[in-house]
Amino acid sequence: MEGTMDGAAMAGKDSALLGKTGAEPRAGDQEEGLILAVETSCDETAAAVVEGGTRIRSNIVSSQIAIHRRFGGVVPEVASRGHVEQITAVMAAALEDAGVHPQDLAAVAVTYGPGLVGALLVGLMAAKTFAWVHGLPLIGVHHIVGHLFAHRLAGGPEPPWLALVVSGGHTELIYIPNDHTFEVLGRTRDDAAGEAFDKTARALGLPYPGGPQIDALASSGDPERYPLPRSWLEEESLDFSFSGLKTAVLNLLNDARQRGDGVRPEDVAASFQAAVVEVLVEKTVRAVRRYPGVPVVVAGGVAANSALRRVMDRRAEEEGFLWSAPPLALCTDNAAMIAAAAWPRLSRGWFHGMDLNARANLGLEAWAAGTGWRRSRRMIRRMGGVATESLGSRSGHGGIRMGQRSVEAPVASMAG
Repeated sequence: MEGTMDGAAMAGKDSALLGKTGAEPRAGDQEEGLILAVETSCDETAAAVVEGGTRIRSNIVSSQIAIHRRFGGVVPEVASRGHVEQITAVMAAALEDAGVHPQDLAAVAVTYGPGLVGALLVGLMAAKTFAWVHGLPLIGVHHIVGHLFAHRLAGGPEPPWLALVVSGGHTELIYIPNDHTFEVLGRTRDDAAGEAFDKTARALGLPYPGGPQIDALASSGDPERYPLPRSWLEEESLDFSFSGLKTAVLNLLNDARQRGDGVRPEDVAASFQAAVVEVLVEKTVRAVRRYPGVPVVVAGGVAANSALRRVMDRRAEEEGFLWSAPPLALCTDNAAMIAAAAWPRLSRGWFHGMDLNARANLGLEAWAAGTGWRRSRRMIRRMGGVATESLGSRSGHGGIRMGQRSVEAPVASMAG
């Protein structure tokens, strides 16, 4: 079950989440593999229960958009206070909607980076407390890996696959040969695509969040009215850059204002969106040519953009590759995707200790390399896995590769 909650709906949801004492981590329901996940990396307070990494039993999101809209963007301190107010009720609602009790769970998963550190800490402390009290393993998840696994909740492809991650803070092309290895092919060198959408929307006087506003306004505009730049960088580069495009839009608006000329906001929005989408799609096509036959998944908040989906459809048909994106509700921040990302680690008996801390700038490299991970053979047995290699083994390793550099993930020393 999926749903959203506001402050009024939270009333009465602060039921007792805590038991009597803490205990050693254990795996709960070994058949269903139920994971309670928590996500508070930005301005959504979210909790979900997911079965086996793919079946959503509940997915609760309490949004702060209306609060932050008056400021034109997310205010970190305000976001943190909002999470404090909502987190207990949201977690209780997720359990209630899923029809499960703490003793039914196999683990607790939580986003611990990257994101707003104050916001992250609220969710992390709530998840750690719940896990400690109920003796459940704690699995810390990288926020972007959550977006990468969101498609699994809608029957998306198994590895290997290519991912285009486009959100407010991230724009990356990643090759995923297996559930534990992430090869970054390209990333933004300055502004992320979602950030450029928000800043352009603000320049046009549109309310926060800017992405959906630009998308709606562009639908009645002429995408060829203003010849805005496309930043392709070096030949064959898969990196992105959107700061120049953002500056070009600001200059266009300022020049028109100084001359006393009018501009059609619809045409500006359409021209800007067309420039962003063309670069995103064509860079993805370049990546597909390097990995022929590998399907593409588009993830992150900008994956909901109608023009991006439309152009990706056309280019996929022309180039002969398959692509997919999660349903719109799973493109934006939610906790179900965090549970999906945690499942491969749980199934191999890996978890974090109670010393896990929030990391605002958590790198994909550090997460994939197994920093802070611990192994429980008891959990492996309960989840049906088998430990086949020692912690430091390089056999069948996973990890992240940046160019020619490879960082091994010890989790992949497990065979499930």
